[in-house]
Amino acid sequence: MKLDQQTVDQIAAIAADEGLELLGTEMVGNGPKAVLRLIVDGPEGVTLDQCSTVSRQASALLDVGDPIRHAYTLEVSSPGLDRKLYSAEDYTQFAGRRVKVKMAPGFREYRTVAGELLGIDSGLVQVQDDSQGPVSLPLEQIFEARIDVDWDAIMKEGKNRQ
Repeated sequence: MKLDQQTVDQIAAIAADEGLELLGTEMVGNGPKAVLRLIVDGPEGVTLDQCSTVSRQASALLDVGDPIRHAYTLEVSSPGLDRKLYSAEDYTQFAGRRVKVKMAPGFREYRTVAGELLGIDSGLVQVQDDSQGPVSLPLEQIFEARIDVDWDAIMKEGKNRQ
């Protein structure tokens, strides 16, 4: 289930009033256990109060418009450290970071690519893959791309601070 563009635009305006950008919407699961996730971010990150305000206002909007005809849980969250890349602009903004890219099932050349994101050019995402070298991936064939966080390094850093 995908929200219609008018509803997405209205939720984006609610987020903008809080100084945030609506990065994406996701419907996870189905039936009464479904979760509608709104992913928001801001220049200095996202506070719990901002998420709460967006949640309250978006919930009221969704209750009135009723675009989802079954029970669901609304969740508003930040993108997190291992954030998804949602737009072409994200592939420019996060150039130089490690990414893990999963390709659409019909894309036969690669299934998963992991390495340094080099950017995007003419609809082709450029990645310096750890095993293949430089690869070009059609943006429209990307199923999911995420920042690849080195959790081991983060955990070691945390232990060293103690």
